[in-house]
Amino acid sequence: MPPRTSGASWNDVKAKLATLDRAELVALIRDLYGVSSVNRTFLHTHFALGPDLLAPYKTAIDRWLWPDFLKHEELSVPRARKALTAYRKAVGRDAGLAELLVFWCERATGFVNEYGGDGREVYLEALVDMFEEALDVIASLEPDARTPLHDRLWAVRDIAQGVGYGVAEDMEDAFERFGVN
Repeated sequence: MPPRTSGASWNDVKAKLATLDRAELVALIRDLYGVSSVNRTFLHTHFALGPDLLAPYKTAIDRWLWPDFLKHEELSVPRARKALTAYRKAVGRDAGLAELLVFWCERATGFVNEYGGDGREVYLEALVDMFEEALDVIASLEPDARTPLHDRLWAVRDIAQGVGYGVAEDMEDAFERFGVN
């Protein structure tokens, strides 16, 4: 890990950036692009480059919400949330964000339905939170775009019936609050 620079702030960086010409800025961004896959994903998403901009975020969500226990992978709600945060920072378009939130709910519900929710209260609370957030973001979309996402969330709620812990009931309450029939 590189050493932390003490005392430097975004304002210091911004002041330095203001002194660069176009070619120097492009070279700097090229260097940042080359230094990590996170930066590449951010730039591809921000500039809408590539056939499936959501794929890297879905891969991360899937990895952290449905780990492969045979490979000794860990479950991590915070790391799955980090993928959503990264997408929001890159572009945050409501349609893409809605898709990621619904996907998040599908994967989380599928996992907990298969492996059980015992001892995973944080996981189940996060699932309900994401379900509500998905409904909130979907509400900002055009009416024609809402229906398929709502249908997928109804399917999530149906799967959640087998989960217990009041998850399906919380989802039904969320549907009522958002006026989804």
